[in-house]
Amino acid sequence: MRKLFHWVLAAILICGVIWYVFCMSNNGNTSVVEAEFIPKAPDYDDPMMWVTADGDSDSTGADIFYVVSTWEEDWMTDDGRTSHYADVWNPKHRKRMGDKEIRKVAAYMSPGNRFFAPYYRHTTMETFLTQNADTIYNRTRLAMADVCTAFDHFQAQRDTSRPLIIAGFSQGGLAVVELLKHIDDETYKQLAAAYVLGYKVTPEDTVVCKRIKAAQGESDTGVTICYNTVKDVKYIQPVIAATCMGINPVNWRTDATPATLHDTITVTLSPEYHVLVVSGYSGSEYPPYKDFLNVGDIHSCEPWLYSECLAKNITVRAKKWRETAPSQAGGR
Repeated sequence: MRKLFHWVLAAILICGVIWYVFCMSNNGNTSVVEAEFIPKAPDYDDPMMWVTADGDSDSTGADIFYVVSTWEEDWMTDDGRTSHYADVWNPKHRKRMGDKEIRKVAAYMSPGNRFFAPYYRHTTMETFLTQNADTIYNRTRLAMADVCTAFDHFQAQRDTSRPLIIAGFSQGGLAVVELLKHIDDETYKQLAAAYVLGYKVTPEDTVVCKRIKAAQGESDTGVTICYNTVKDVKYIQPVIAATCMGINPVNWRTDATPATLHDTITVTLSPEYHVLVVSGYSGSEYPPYKDFLNVGDIHSCEPWLYSECLAKNITVRAKKWRETAPSQAGGR
C-alpha cells in the first residue's frame, strides 16, 4: 500500500513539473493558453498564390518582386481559434491583398517591367498594435519565412541576367529588409534597388546586413530606398518609422532641400529623423486607424502619393544597372 502511495505521489509531482515547464514556455502565463490557428502554408508552385503582370514587351526592363502590406485583423475559425495571420487560401483574404493594393501597385510599377507579388501569411494588424518589439518579431517570423520561400521560387524561375527590383509597403517593407538579409551575394549583384516604403531600417539592420546600403541619389544601384511620411516629426510612429536612413523620392536628395509634388505639395526630408515632412497635403482619404496609423503620419499614402516618382525611378535604376552590370554591385 505504501509503495502504491509513493507511485501516486511521484506521478502527481511529475505532472506538476510538466505543467510548470509548459506554463513557463508560454511566458510564465499559468492561465489556460488561448488556442491559436496557423493557416496552411502557401504553395508557390500554384499560380493562385501570385499576382503577376508582364509589361516588358521589349525585354529591356526589370523584374520586380513586390510584397504587400497588412490587410487582415485577428480573426477566428469556426471552432473558436484565433489567428494572427492572413490565410492565403481564403478568397476574401486574397481579394483584399490583391484588389486593394497589389494590382494598384502593379498598375504603375509593371509598365516596362515584369511584376511578381506573392500572397503570404502576413501578420495581422493586432500584432503591430501591441507596439511590442518582441511580439512583432516573434509573430512576423512566419510571414517573413513565407516571403523568403516565395522569393527563392521567383529567383529560381527568372532570367537572372535582368535587373532585380525588390519593393514592399509597411509589413511588406519589413519583408524587403528581411529579404536583403536572406539573399546571397550572387543575388545581390543582380539588385538594381530595394524600396522600403513606409517602414524603417534600423542601425542593427545595417550592421547585420552589409547589403543594406542607403541610396544617395537618383541612379545609384544595389542600394536601399527608404522613406516614411509625416506632417510633423512629432507624429513619427516608432514601431514603423524610427529609421536610420531616408531619401526624398521627389528630388532624390538626402538633405533638407524641399521638393514640389503635384504643384501644391511640398516634400522635405528631415536629415535628423530621416522622414519626409509634407505640407499642402491633408491625406484625408486615409482616416485614422485605431489611433495608431494615419494620425499625422499619413502612413497609408506611401505607395500612392509618390507613384509617378517611383515608376520613373525604377526605370532609371534598372537602366543604370544594365549599363554597369559587369561591375560589382552596391553603389555602382
